[in-house]
Amino acid sequence: MDNFDTPGSSRDAALLPDTGEPGFGVYVHWPFCAAKCPYCDFNSHVRHQPVDQERFAAAFLKETAAVRAMSGPKTVTSIFLGGGTPSLMQPETVAAILDGIARHWHVPDGIEITMEANPSSVEAERFRGYRAAGVNRVSLGVQALDDRDLKFLGRLHDVADALKAIRLARDIFPRMSFDLIYARPDQTVEDWERELKQAIAYAVDHLSLYQLTIEEGTPFYGLHKAGKLIVPDGEQSAVLYEATQEITAREGMPAYEVSNHARPGAESRHNLTYWRYGDYAGIGPGAHGRLTRGREKIATATERKPEAWLDMVERDGHGILDEERLGYEEQSDELLLMGLRLREGVDLARWQQLSGRELDPKREEFLLEHKFIERIGNSRLRCTPAGMLILDSVVADLAC
Repeated sequence: MDNFDTPGSSRDAALLPDTGEPGFGVYVHWPFCAAKCPYCDFNSHVRHQPVDQERFAAAFLKETAAVRAMSGPKTVTSIFLGGGTPSLMQPETVAAILDGIARHWHVPDGIEITMEANPSSVEAERFRGYRAAGVNRVSLGVQALDDRDLKFLGRLHDVADALKAIRLARDIFPRMSFDLIYARPDQTVEDWERELKQAIAYAVDHLSLYQLTIEEGTPFYGLHKAGKLIVPDGEQSAVLYEATQEITAREGMPAYEVSNHARPGAESRHNLTYWRYGDYAGIGPGAHGRLTRGREKIATATERKPEAWLDMVERDGHGILDEERLGYEEQSDELLLMGLRLREGVDLARWQQLSGRELDPKREEFLLEHKFIERIGNSRLRCTPAGMLILDSVVADLAC
């Protein structure tokens, strides 16, 4: 069985080149946060007593073994520690989880290992501990470079904290990204252009730029429904999106996915696995996975509540609540939905093999004529910038 080597060898290896293949990723969900943001509908939970990290780490290892039994032997191409706030974990917890993954699957030198972190929970010593554990890429939840809007978004950090975290990440990790949310209330195109240019100046090679969405069940949803929270309408959101594409492309960080921008070669390998419709193991409370077994693809989902998941794992060896066998039609729809988010588009031969049919020529011709999609040679299909603005409609048309 493979394991991570000592610092100075595989942990410092140059990142393996992107082969263009979907790959096999491992996603680990740490469900705890210091505070719940009012826009967030992720599976995140606040606990006012210290979390028993040793007990949770043991449960992650147990579930890893159970998922390995489902997946069979695999070569891991990326690992992603998401949440929640994974940077609330102790470095020893991270090391134990990564070593457990390497005991069950083949983990080559130089794969991408990402951890999400919040600027409010960043410490230099802890960052160095994560780096020593094997993390080679950090994704910072900055969300805004404006103190007033950070307070509105419920963030625990200010701009000074964010910039400190960015500097630390740049110094300690070979690769770094951070997130921003735009289309915030009263945000003008001019405001966003200034903030985005500032962000690009701080960024190394990757940015994730998301429009603020109002998700049901969040505090923002109630405020929005009551008319107390006004966000940009569809037309203004489209203008902000188009400005985002123009500025990032001009600055050498074009979109390679709807909301993700990178210099060539700096794309997130783990997220590419999702968008290229590869397999991935989902480990931890509320984690989802996609595992191919023979000619079947199995969609897995675990118990969302952390303590209930923990009890299940300790009792049954895993917290998986649902295993859904996806038919070829469902797989082809998911392939289309994920792949059309990418600038590289969808492999048509793979889609046709899964769906058992050709694209409807009339629907394709309509979308081509209106410049919502375009062919890349004879083998791939992608959305145009105009098509990205109505992506859901394009996918629905092509999937019929």
